[in-house]
Amino acid sequence: MSFEALSVLGERLHQWILQARTDAQNAHVPLYELDWFVQGVSDLSQTDLSLELYRGRGAVPLSHSLDWLTQQWQRRLTERVPVQYLVGETPWRDLMLTVTPDVLIPRPETELMVDIVQAWAEGQGERFSSQVWADLGTGSGAIAIALAKAFPHAQILAIDISAAALEIAYQNSHRNKINNIKFYQGSWFEPISDWQSNLSGIITNPPYIPSTTVLNLDPEVAQHEPHQSLDGGDDGLNDIRHLIAQAPKFLKPGGLWLTEHMEGQSEAIRDLLAQNHGYQTIQPHQDLAGIDRFVAARFQPGFS
Repeated sequence: MSFEALSVLGERLHQWILQARTDAQNAHVPLYELDWFVQGVSDLSQTDLSLELYRGRGAVPLSHSLDWLTQQWQRRLTERVPVQYLVGETPWRDLMLTVTPDVLIPRPETELMVDIVQAWAEGQGERFSSQVWADLGTGSGAIAIALAKAFPHAQILAIDISAAALEIAYQNSHRNKINNIKFYQGSWFEPISDWQSNLSGIITNPPYIPSTTVLNLDPEVAQHEPHQSLDGGDDGLNDIRHLIAQAPKFLKPGGLWLTEHMEGQSEAIRDLLAQNHGYQTIQPHQDLAGIDRFVAARFQPGFS
């Protein structure tokens, strides 16, 4: 974060934070989000905030004025705008990512997808860690960038139908000094038709929420995050069905297929994979809460 030539007395900022905390409590917004917000617009650490170490400072640099902070914090409380959109960035794994309402905010549970891929690649040998991986529906670029860091000798393909989202992903790759990603705009496999039979792995966090559920999500999600990245059709599996059906054209023998999904969809996805000849070693994976959150499979031509 770079800061403009703005600063505020530490004690003045403390008084602002006290009022913002009271407002957050009245609006039933978690207080830790205020810490995220202040850290996103200042040079303060969590320790500085927790121990109030900034109170005695003559000047605390800020990226915006206190009036701007007040206006934006009120948007969080009254309009339910996610705090990540207010500050324009979010941490994810060991990355800092730019986020706007054009992209979903990367969730902590999605970080586990990269761990699953790494563990799988280690079991397959060096030939898989140095080849071509595709992140379908890349959004902010979180998964693609994390894979590019994990496999610096691999080529990562990042695909998204949204030009605005792809621009954010491109910015994030540069922000994190990543140069082994190619970006493609289009629907799923359409823009990478030249890569048929060449992918070592297909990783995706597609829309998977049933259409009737989307509008009933928390207002932070339903009113502010892009619906085309959430809505998976009547049962939430429309895009996943398409990805299962089309992936065999693109995966190399032994390649990995991995998707995130919502709670309760694991069995249906595993059944879909089993019904499409070519997938084996179909395996669910849990998130940190012990909920089935991902399904992986290995592509093997001729397997039935």
